[in-house]
Amino acid sequence: MDYVPHNEKDIKEMLRIIGVETIDSLFRSIPSSVRFRGEMALPEPLSEIELKKYLSSLAGRNLDVSKDYACFLGGGAYFHFIPALVDQLSARSEFYTAYTPYQAEASQGTLQTIFEYQSCICELTGMDVSNASHYDGATALAEAAVMTYHIHNRKRSRFILSATIHPEYRRVVKTYLKMLGVEIIEVDYDKRAGTTDLDQLKRVLDEKTASVAFQSPNFFGCIEDAEEISRLTHSVGAKLISCVEPLSLGLLKPPGEYDSDIAVGDGQGLGNYLSFGGPAFGFFATKNELVRRMPGRIVGQTLDSDGKVAYVLTLQTREQHIRREKATSNICTNQALCAMRGLIYLVTLGRNGFVKLANLCLQKAHYAAERLKQKGLQLRFSAPFFKEFALRLESPETTQKNLFEEKRILIGPLLSRWYEELADSILISFTEMNTAEEISALLASL
Repeated sequence: MDYVPHNEKDIKEMLRIIGVETIDSLFRSIPSSVRFRGEMALPEPLSEIELKKYLSSLAGRNLDVSKDYACFLGGGAYFHFIPALVDQLSARSEFYTAYTPYQAEASQGTLQTIFEYQSCICELTGMDVSNASHYDGATALAEAAVMTYHIHNRKRSRFILSATIHPEYRRVVKTYLKMLGVEIIEVDYDKRAGTTDLDQLKRVLDEKTASVAFQSPNFFGCIEDAEEISRLTHSVGAKLISCVEPLSLGLLKPPGEYDSDIAVGDGQGLGNYLSFGGPAFGFFATKNELVRRMPGRIVGQTLDSDGKVAYVLTLQTREQHIRREKATSNICTNQALCAMRGLIYLVTLGRNGFVKLANLCLQKAHYAAERLKQKGLQLRFSAPFFKEFALRLESPETTQKNLFEEKRILIGPLLSRWYEELADSILISFTEMNTAEEISALLASL
């Protein structure tokens, strides 16, 4: 079946209108040395039936984590069960084809889902107000750092990051802050506990500090002393940014209860698939008094002229909506479909289901850790953990490879990728998807 949209007459007419003689003349700006010459060595064309079979054979090479492998991968992306309701509702065409709700009167459904999403994030984090989401956890953290710079009217130019924050998140923060001419300090971690070195944090805090960012549970899976970090941060008038794993908030104290100024995180684990690394969404919540500095868009609930409930875009700090010099962010498309999946997931589980799920992950991880200790293996750090931990092994890379190839078990990532001093350690995570049989197989293999 041929598909040739333009015949020779059409092509000549288009070239005449734009004032060139040949198609080749359109590419004169490209050096001839790098232009392709001759004919491409393409295979023979396939029928639709043949093509579908060929593509299916290629797709069959992909790993199916849900069927063929036991997945204990951690480090910021986790294998959780996704209720069928999430796929069913998010696949409705009015949701997955919607771009952005600029015209409120024609976008009430989309605006309502965003409003409900914001409400769930506020309840989850204990914060006052949430925006409509960000691209991912890394950009949410970076936008939070920039926000604290503006809150202090650019008079405070020191940003403190804990070294236990996800390494890729820290890189994104540094990229965002690079052109602001600010000082970025990374506070090291306690080599025994695996949490932020509080003594070093005390030493670097001063009146020039705009904000302190930490993660809990951190990249090693360890739970930080959030209340002490909050106390130290606010003692010098700086703002506190908490990066949190959302499921952990089913058990741990939320950021709003230890006086965090901004709470951010990644929503991959809330109804979004691993999908080779994305997409997901980043959540962002803050205190009421900081709402006008918050990046992104916020949906509000009001009444229309007939007294009916209506939803509107209340605050938008993006340069497209206000004068450029007044903009606090240029974030726009905000992974709204993925955020809506997070909303459906949270509502489907409900409060009790969410807490039970967090408990399942906690119990499986701690059961495995105790069994590993009985076998003579050591956890790398001593601090309390939620659902993942760093395990010390003689040869983590070889072990990871052997488990994958011989036992169809996935563990990782290797911590040596980001921390040279942790060449003997690897992350292992546990979720509700790990059966007793899978955990037993992992323990026996290790």
